[in-house]
Amino acid sequence: MAAALNSSNRPVAGSEALFERALRVSPGGVHSPVRAFRSVGGIPRFMVGGQGAMLRDVEGREYIDFCMAFGPLILGHADPQIRAVAEAALARGWSLGTAEPYSLELAEFISAAIPWVESIRFVNSGTEAVMSALRLARGATGRSKILKFEGCYHGHADSMLLRAGSGLADAPLPDSAGLAPDVVQETLIAPLDDVAALESLFASQGKALAAAIIEPLPANYGLLPQRQQFSKRSHA
Repeated sequence: MAAALNSSNRPVAGSEALFERALRVSPGGVHSPVRAFRSVGGIPRFMVGGQGAMLRDVEGREYIDFCMAFGPLILGHADPQIRAVAEAALARGWSLGTAEPYSLELAEFISAAIPWVESIRFVNSGTEAVMSALRLARGATGRSKILKFEGCYHGHADSMLLRAGSGLADAPLPDSAGLAPDVVQETLIAPLDDVAALESLFASQGKALAAAIIEPLPANYGLLPQRQQFSKRSHA
């Protein structure tokens, strides 16, 4: 296995040495909790490249990438056709910061391909998309409460970083420190695939709900596909 090189063509230190350096400049040595290895043991592996379905770490070891950047890399690493298009885009400019025709063309393509997409706005992350959708729901309904389901992840917004507490939904507990109590109280939590519990919550809290949000394939909950009948009931 060949050692990895940095931009100056010097050998890159191993993952253990890099992690020691990272601990001095970043909380926990990582920039996202999902990159930490606390649940599996050991230290994070530092990757330097990828090709197709494979990742390569700084020691030159290769790994099958089952995660694919948590979704965006559905066509794999370093696809030559995608690379060519990306390089052509970089040649035109890096970040225009204004209205431009490229996102318009993509919006038209998506709207034509998916009949129920009436209009679309692009944002930087899933977290921003969820925050905007919930804000829109609250503005349109004049209501403040949001219903989410246990185990579903919807980004890093405060109101979504909650799990179920004692009882059905009236005592949610935060998954992260630093969440304001009033934010916690505005998010109700129901168990997945429990129609009786859902109907009970709708009966008691329905008039206060601005929206219900569900992850049809909960990524952090075992990738359990939700029954179509339950998903329909959650937004009936």
